[in-house]
Amino acid sequence: MPDIRPRIDEDRHLPPGAAGHIAACAEPLPDFEDPRFGRLFDRFGDARVVLLGASNHGAAEFCRARAAITRWLVEKRGFNIVALEADASDTAVLDARAYGERPPGAAFAGFPSWVWRNREFDAFVDWLADHNRGRGSAARTSLHGLDRYDLSAAMAAALDHLRRVDPDAAAIARERYGCLRPWALDPEAFGRMPVSGRYAACETAVTAMLGEALARRLRETEDASEAAANARLLRGADDHYRAMYYGGADAWNRRSQHLFETLDGLIEARGGEAKAVVWAHNAQVGDARAVEMGHVRDEISLGQLCREAWGEDARLIGFGAHAGRLACAADWDAPLEIKALEPSLPESLERQSHNAGVGRFLLDLQPGVHGALRRALTDPRLERFIGAVYRPQSERWSHYAECRLAEQFDAWVWFDETTPVTPL
Repeated sequence: MPDIRPRIDEDRHLPPGAAGHIAACAEPLPDFEDPRFGRLFDRFGDARVVLLGASNHGAAEFCRARAAITRWLVEKRGFNIVALEADASDTAVLDARAYGERPPGAAFAGFPSWVWRNREFDAFVDWLADHNRGRGSAARTSLHGLDRYDLSAAMAAALDHLRRVDPDAAAIARERYGCLRPWALDPEAFGRMPVSGRYAACETAVTAMLGEALARRLRETEDASEAAANARLLRGADDHYRAMYYGGADAWNRRSQHLFETLDGLIEARGGEAKAVVWAHNAQVGDARAVEMGHVRDEISLGQLCREAWGEDARLIGFGAHAGRLACAADWDAPLEIKALEPSLPESLERQSHNAGVGRFLLDLQPGVHGALRRALTDPRLERFIGAVYRPQSERWSHYAECRLAEQFDAWVWFDETTPVTPL
């Protein structure tokens, strides 16, 4: 294979510190539709699982880049599973469309709908439908949601119930759901959301309601091959929904473990030829052992579990940005807004990437590729994580955590400025 890495002139002036190492090793990214874009990621095609991240849920560039990478891996390297950090029942609707069937209903109508109901992701589903046309079920590329507990739908149902029976408890739940992320570092966050007797008293009714809804959905869609897996899912439903109701590290870890078990089951069911691309947030794609969430609070991630299970057959790719705009909400279950992405903090990994002076690039962090770069990125630095909720007024404490980038990811994809996804 020809050397596709850019040549660096020996006398080129490089910025000092880590930014200089990034500038020296950065591989500029062409247009999304240029075949060279996907080809840059061919080096990861030998893996069994490639996880593609995003530092926020509302940037069009992240979605378009993941689509271009996935197209290459599907067409050129035989990947046949695309798995999303998303509700399984909603994703099943899109999978039917991607297989040329008439979708059984609308998908991703609830909060945060723009994450998957946007023009950029819709174009990828159209491409997948074209790719699958004329292929039998064994040869097609399938689309799956990894969250078989349908957390987004469950949260919406819980909030609707609480608003009717106890508005004060609904307000607490809304704030707690907005903090269901490992990068919320404000130590007072949960102190402002006491688990009052009234809130705790609602828990039994909420978990029972969600468990019954899950059982009903599984009965409606179950086939013989899923019976045993569905039985295990139902046995764990009460504990899973109870943990999500109260939030915190246990809720995060239960969900990470569930996402991994679903992915592992998909790969096993597809057989020896199975190869999966996963679209998820950086917080799940990165190895938690290299992030504050892991080494301080014992939280785990999907990427960590994939590395532990498959070693070098799992490749973790993170995505970052310095500034621009994004689609987001001010609070959980609040309306969609288009907000300015605050320029990255001076002490952050993002600022080092920005200071490299390359507008969009791929940075290969695999061992044995750029030794000096990896050493420069071994020390902990702040890294930004934004979920569906963006709170720029508390940027440092709500959206940054210390990370060791060279151990967190196998590659870093950079866009200096982003634009928002276009909601459907």
